[in-house]
Amino acid sequence: MLKAQLEKIRSITDFKPEIAIVLGSGLGEFAEKIKIHCTIHYSEIPDFPISTAPSHKGEFVFGEIEGKKVVLMQGRFHLYEGYTSKQIANPIRLMHLMGAKTLILTNASGGINTSFNPGDFMMITDHISCFVPSPLIGKNIDVLGTRFPDMSNAYDKELQKKIKKIALENNIKLQSGVYVQLKGPQFETPAEIKMLSAMGADAVGMSTATETIAAVHCSMKVCAISLITNYACGICDKTLSGEEVIAMADRVSDDFEKLITEIVKAI
Repeated sequence: MLKAQLEKIRSITDFKPEIAIVLGSGLGEFAEKIKIHCTIHYSEIPDFPISTAPSHKGEFVFGEIEGKKVVLMQGRFHLYEGYTSKQIANPIRLMHLMGAKTLILTNASGGINTSFNPGDFMMITDHISCFVPSPLIGKNIDVLGTRFPDMSNAYDKELQKKIKKIALENNIKLQSGVYVQLKGPQFETPAEIKMLSAMGADAVGMSTATETIAAVHCSMKVCAISLITNYACGICDKTLSGEEVIAMADRVSDDFEKLITEIVKAI
């Protein structure tokens, strides 16, 4: 399947990206502001999933950021859409086969750490993925990676140092913490948030960890930025909504674009 998908993309473009970027909920407009070489809608690729989540456009965008060749996923896939972890891993593996050696993940998440505020960015330093199925379950694809990949440096520590420096130099508030992925689509209950907090989670969302596992399996370097769009359930007395996520992403879009651009430059 991956071979056929890569052949289809190569029949449209011979563009070979150095860096892959996954744009999370409410952050897709960044793709419109790069130097675009071409776009490929997911529907053009054989046996490829289609984005159904709100604000996820559903296409690969090939282009340049500060002279670096990139491929952006303008729309990702989630377990709550009915896709399997293997299907979610598919585009990560495909971007690796296109040539990308580094993966930048972004997402919108709920803040569990009470020192975080909506609008903060959190650099993911580690994740908790035990609540979702691994994309590596089943027969191993030996040409991609080892059967039992090490996850001790899943979020590359050298990239983390660069991101901290970038945030400081550009006066962008940056938190650091542990991200936990749940299946969704419902937001968490107060009891679940208490449990996650006790486990050491600082933010919660419905994506990212499965993509990281797939990328590490392919020996890609990974970094990830969460936008804290709201307090997690029970942290404050407020009803949660998907619209709140999009609205907060719009509010901080300038800082987000600056942060991602500078990270690309530093790679």
